[in-house]
Amino acid sequence: MKETLLVVESPAKAKTIGKYLGEGFHVVASVGHIRDLPKSNKDAVDIENDFAPRYVITPGKEHVVEDIRRLADAADRVLLATDPDREGEAIAWHIAEAVGLEKRERVAFHEITAEAVREAVEHPRDIDAQLVSAQEARRVLDRLVGYDLSGVLWQKVRYGLSAGRVQSPALRIIVEREREIKAFKPEPYWVISAKVETPRGDSLTLNCDQEPKEENAAGDALAAAKKGPWKVSEVKESTVARTPKPPFTTSTLQQAASTRLGISPAQTMRLAQKLYEAGHITYMRTDSVNLSAQAAADLAGTVEKNFGKELAQARTFQTKSKNAQEAHEAIRPTRAGALVAGNAPDQKKLYGLIWSRAVASQMKDASTLRTKVTAEIGGGNKLPTFSANGSRIVSPGWLLADPAARGEDVELPLVKKDEALKLISADSERKETTPPPRYSEAGLVRELEDRGIGRPSTYASIIKTLVDRTYATRESRSLAPTDLGEVVSGFLEAKFPRYVDDGFTAEMENELDEIAEGKRRYAPTLKAFYDIFRRDVAAVKKEKGKATDLGEGGFPCPVCGEPTVVKLGRQGRFLSCVKFPKCMGIADLDGKQLEREKPKELGLYPDTGERVLLLNGPYGPFVQVGETPAKKKRGAPKPKRASVPAGFAIADIVLADALKWLRLPKELGENPKNRKPVVAAVGRFGPYVGCDGEFRSVKPPDDIYEITLDRALELLAQPKKSRGGTRTSRKA
Repeated sequence: MKETLLVVESPAKAKTIGKYLGEGFHVVASVGHIRDLPKSNKDAVDIENDFAPRYVITPGKEHVVEDIRRLADAADRVLLATDPDREGEAIAWHIAEAVGLEKRERVAFHEITAEAVREAVEHPRDIDAQLVSAQEARRVLDRLVGYDLSGVLWQKVRYGLSAGRVQSPALRIIVEREREIKAFKPEPYWVISAKVETPRGDSLTLNCDQEPKEENAAGDALAAAKKGPWKVSEVKESTVARTPKPPFTTSTLQQAASTRLGISPAQTMRLAQKLYEAGHITYMRTDSVNLSAQAAADLAGTVEKNFGKELAQARTFQTKSKNAQEAHEAIRPTRAGALVAGNAPDQKKLYGLIWSRAVASQMKDASTLRTKVTAEIGGGNKLPTFSANGSRIVSPGWLLADPAARGEDVELPLVKKDEALKLISADSERKETTPPPRYSEAGLVRELEDRGIGRPSTYASIIKTLVDRTYATRESRSLAPTDLGEVVSGFLEAKFPRYVDDGFTAEMENELDEIAEGKRRYAPTLKAFYDIFRRDVAAVKKEKGKATDLGEGGFPCPVCGEPTVVKLGRQGRFLSCVKFPKCMGIADLDGKQLEREKPKELGLYPDTGERVLLLNGPYGPFVQVGETPAKKKRGAPKPKRASVPAGFAIADIVLADALKWLRLPKELGENPKNRKPVVAAVGRFGPYVGCDGEFRSVKPPDDIYEITLDRALELLAQPKKSRGGTRTSRKA
């Protein structure tokens, strides 16, 4: 008996859906993407052929593709049930392409419940080519921009650096805030407070409504406060309604989880993914605050059951994002009656946050009574007034479902206008204005959303990328740029201002969204951008000099007395003599002389008797045979060198290690087919063997230092990895 094959991304999702569909269905997982652009290949995109991408099967996924192909051949019907967004649409298309499906039926559901899954299965549709095209445009554009900008950074700043179309503007935002903080000059001000007693014997603390910036003015106000007399000049009470917020979008969930639960956007998305795949919440990548009629009714029933019918109030919310898809829903519980869900404690906390926000959104306003007491000092109209503010909840409304949003009540004692007050004490405290705070992860997400940079599904990965690249660090739940981050951002702002500008980046996002809407075409959109971008990159590459000079040092060289400049090194910023390399003087940022790291002698090189040295260069530690020539001469032979492989502790390196690394590159012998030498070496992307322009990577268990000619010939005889369905020219 043939059955229906349904393909999803994750094994957890497959397990949940399999329970709902039962017999006649076989649910399998692709485990994410199965095809992508090759990682380190500048030819990944055929620019001249309408930016056609050349996809390859993701390494390690070959067996997944074969398994799906085998199951598809045996099935009566194949349904592609990947996530209901642009990324999911692209994964469905890639599966169809790689497997070779002729009939491509797509099903999508925004919640994993039995009803939603069965409804979707009964109403399949075609793969949305426009959504696929939009995702492909983003992927290709990110590759082209990242590859080209990274190449400039390697040349002008430091080898191994990278930049991205969306990450670079995000980094600029963090760096600009840091500049504001450094440029900020604190100003003093005085806070004057008075503790008074009411006619009923209650105490009340009042603060001066003015905060003098001069000590004399503060002293005059304090003297007047101590002299008195005091009386109540005004008591103002007002009732304020607090309206519940909409249910969560991806962005607001990340912000709330960071603020309330102290978890990062990346962790929030991982937890939400688990909850979604288990069928507890709706799809977690959305910028819509829309609720379906069925969901609103479910939430209303939960309100009536848990808080009373009188507190239920149906509400609809307007989505702010102009590109939001209203067919999508906000993030909400799939069954509002489930007060707790999730396996791990963090999952349960996040579910509780989602539940509270969704249920509260369908409840009546909370009512708050706000009170302001103003007091004045007798003796003249020019004396400042003092006041105190209080508030208390008189009708909790939706706060019953979301008590964490309540805040603290501040009760003020009963006083009446014109009543006399008795001064107990008065004090003044000198304070200073503070700079704007660094962005928290929640704050940066909000800022990116407000500026239109990136999309909800990318915010977590943007922050993670900046931290992973050591362009920013997390300090006390805030994001601070590193020295390297400031240099990279400064360079991009100076040389590529257009591409790190908010307006340009947001407009580019809108253009990519318009591809999904069918308002723009793939190739012309990419061409319009890339033709200009490529010229800008070429112009910067032609410029001379490096970008590691960060301005004047402010201190003389400790060796020769000449001026210094701030430079960026592996360990951070330092001062270097302007006459370098003629003068080797260096100092810390306070002008204190530093000693340059001297080469460590490991022993003698057996072939020549020269010293084998361990040195530290701009691209990391390396070993070298003999001394570095004092002055480079054209055509002069360079000392034999080899990089220290990653993972080695510098202090533990001995002569035997260095001699092993210095054996490469080496000729293994002659290829009998073409009489050309076969070489073993370590390159930018790791160890490899090569012969006459053909190269193959050497991976464990093979050891590049011990590899034989026969084994190298075996590797060279193997065909290159299949491209897994190279993309043809796109004219759309």
